[in-house]
Amino acid sequence: MKYLIIGAGGTGGSIGAFMTEAGKDLTVIDRGMHLEAIQNHGLKMETSRKGNYTVYPMKAWDMEHYNEHPDVIFNCVKDYSLMDTIPFIKRAAHKDTIIIPILNIYGTGGRMQKLLPDLLVTDGCIYISAEIKEPGIILQKGDIFRVVFGVRNPEDYRSVLEQVAADLEDSGITSIISDNIRRDALQKFSYVSPMAACGVYYDINAGAAQREGKERDTFIALMREIEALAQAMDIHFNVDIVESNLEILDNLSPTASTSLQRDLKQGKDSEINGLIFEVLRLGRNYGVNLPTYEMIAEKLGFKAENR
Repeated sequence: MKYLIIGAGGTGGSIGAFMTEAGKDLTVIDRGMHLEAIQNHGLKMETSRKGNYTVYPMKAWDMEHYNEHPDVIFNCVKDYSLMDTIPFIKRAAHKDTIIIPILNIYGTGGRMQKLLPDLLVTDGCIYISAEIKEPGIILQKGDIFRVVFGVRNPEDYRSVLEQVAADLEDSGITSIISDNIRRDALQKFSYVSPMAACGVYYDINAGAAQREGKERDTFIALMREIEALAQAMDIHFNVDIVESNLEILDNLSPTASTSLQRDLKQGKDSEINGLIFEVLRLGRNYGVNLPTYEMIAEKLGFKAENR
């Protein structure tokens, strides 16, 4: 199996490092100083679970110079860069290539499938706390590293997905093939969206929400609003998302923050639209009142004309 990862940041870089170290045929796509550092010195991982180590050599290219045809593409870019990857995927993929998007935004796979009608695009999500510390270095905090993926329609299932899951497991990454990815992706979103919203609103790291107080209460309220939205969408979680997500939160390093917070502080493009504002649009579409999201979105400049 030949793998390609688009975006070697905290998510894609971690998957790429673990799979490359396990001997899988894998290439990462990136650009700029981060790509140059990986090409010249490998990818250095600073992790809680495996210590510090460097994966070298590691196959790494930019989109313009990659000339292979992978069997599986993990798309790990930020939502605002998603459209830039579509022409590249069309060029790099062969007819049986499977695309597995690992983005924070709910519904990404369905959006990509419309743009790539001749390929199979699954949905997917990841549980991890990782970021680029500096070019060529990924900082991974905590012990959670789990990838969940699956097809939205049962008739699209391919047995090769089982090989993907096996390769991830062989690389030390917990892998789950979902039989209801619509539910499981929203379940992940029920963590990442409230955590991002709470973190940005209060300007806090995970530690503040790990203690009893207004920050934790707000996080819980946001999750309950996602739960109400899910019910309106006829999506039924098979776990108590508040209990489950609090367990994830409480297992994070107290210094962990969200990528949304880091991007906003650094003046970069961010996923604020998909992580927070889109929730309010869904609430309007499904007739669900979301007062906590409204409070946070108003502070973040969500305009009435966007609603």
